[in-house]
Amino acid sequence: MSFLEPDVLVLGGGGILGEGWMNGLLAGLEDAAGVRFADCRAFVGTSAGSIVAARLVAGRELRRPGTRPGPAPGAGPPRGRLVREAVRVGWQATAPIAPLALAAAAPAGAAVRSLALARVPTGRYPLDNLHQRVGGWRARFDGRLRVCTVDRANGRRVVFGAPGAPKASVADAVQASCAIPAVFKPVRIGGREYVDGGAWSVTNLDAAPVSRGTRVLCLEPTGALGLRGAAFRVATEIELQALRRKRAQVQRVQPDRDSAGLMAVLMDGRPLPKVIAAGYAQGLTLAAG
Repeated sequence: MSFLEPDVLVLGGGGILGEGWMNGLLAGLEDAAGVRFADCRAFVGTSAGSIVAARLVAGRELRRPGTRPGPAPGAGPPRGRLVREAVRVGWQATAPIAPLALAAAAPAGAAVRSLALARVPTGRYPLDNLHQRVGGWRARFDGRLRVCTVDRANGRRVVFGAPGAPKASVADAVQASCAIPAVFKPVRIGGREYVDGGAWSVTNLDAAPVSRGTRVLCLEPTGALGLRGAAFRVATEIELQALRRKRAQVQRVQPDRDSAGLMAVLMDGRPLPKVIAAGYAQGLTLAAG
């Protein structure tokens, strides 16, 4: 696979380790290919991907091997308990609805998602440390950044930063995009509650602003989950075809074998330094073609 410098960068959900892998991979590509991802024309971020997208829009350096990692989202509860709840309840209870939403009418997908969200309890843990970290970057919605969330009450996808979207700060939108249902507290913006954009789709690739010839790079950390991530891959494949019908050039990258071997539990931050290093090595390989 040869690397094409993108016009639009789509960064998917993938927990603590997914964020680390995307940072490492993009940093490796920058160092080997001489590109600067902060100069992309547009960014679409979902959950962990929204953190990386905000970092780039703010002009901050990507995390590379050997850099000191920041605090993990939701550092308050015991780590083992957080991992169990995220895997058992959060993502499993709200598998992506994108196949239904794109195959039928979007309101039908929203109705199914609304019912699914109503069945899971409200998350208990805040993401205040994440809000503070992203707020400190001073990123803003400058027309390039799009952050994907789901309205908890009606199940509709809301893409903050897109034309016609409700107003929000980048820190609020990113916090909402990372609020895994049943694990983290929903985020209230403008009187409504929002949760993880991954409850709609782990990439939200179809939210990318494209036209004929637009080059899109989509990073999909959940590709590390193997058979457990089958529903996620189906959703992304449908979105991928939607962009290709618009004649966009889409390059989709998932963790390679070395990276995936470290990413069995995406919310377990213990292997994070190794995941960043593995992502960086994958980026160097991708750049070399």
